[in-house]
Amino acid sequence: MMPTSPAYSAPSRWATFLEVRASWEALGLLGRLSDLRKAPRGDGRPLMLVPGFWADGYSMVPLRAFLRRLGYRVFDWGLGRNRGEVEEDIVALGGRVDEVFSVEGEPLTLIGWSLGGVLCREVARLQPDQVREVITFGTPVVGGPKYTALADWIVKRRQIDLPALEADILRRNRLGFKQPVTSVYSKADGIVGWTASLDTFNPQARNIEVKGSHLGFGVNPRVWLLIAETLASSPRSAAMSEAAAYGGPGGVGGGATARRCAGR
Repeated sequence: MMPTSPAYSAPSRWATFLEVRASWEALGLLGRLSDLRKAPRGDGRPLMLVPGFWADGYSMVPLRAFLRRLGYRVFDWGLGRNRGEVEEDIVALGGRVDEVFSVEGEPLTLIGWSLGGVLCREVARLQPDQVREVITFGTPVVGGPKYTALADWIVKRRQIDLPALEADILRRNRLGFKQPVTSVYSKADGIVGWTASLDTFNPQARNIEVKGSHLGFGVNPRVWLLIAETLASSPRSAAMSEAAAYGGPGGVGGGATARRCAGR
């Protein structure tokens, strides 16, 4: 049985103010170096990192370096700054996933921060044969910007019909997707209301709490370890068998891209 939907709300102004601590949280990595060195080794599967609103690939560099050291093949989303053009970015990210899948010959794990996680979830739903798993942190699963600290600014700037957008997101969520999905959230998140980050739509979803700020998710050692443990918990062989069934590169499920993808 799926859990009932929680009450949704945006973070308080005090919680948003406390996001200034994100820069200090990065120092927490130093205190967890011994634990990070013990993280399970990777199996070489392809991953793609997708940044949050108004961030670019540089925001994911520390996490990317960590995952590469574990042995994964990590790709940048390759679309520059995430400017919040959601519909266009879903199409563009889908094209990028198709490009990498065509070369790598196996489904990708998509890892998204905040709005980047929204894009990952949609691409997973639309391209199920090319996405093996989704991991998000601080992602507004429901409501779009409604339950975020940026709601008023975004609505005024983009002239968004918020009730219509929320209804459309609900419709998409109810469609669901089949891949494993992990949603990492923090009750101290000062940008996205934490209850809005809970996935109550997909029965296979895992919602995992960590301590920390929204802006510090990308350098939060607990998040890094959760990602490493999640990736290590499922064998790569099953996903590769699925990819082979769909033809792999140049077959039914893949395009005919004949070059290595940029951004590794």
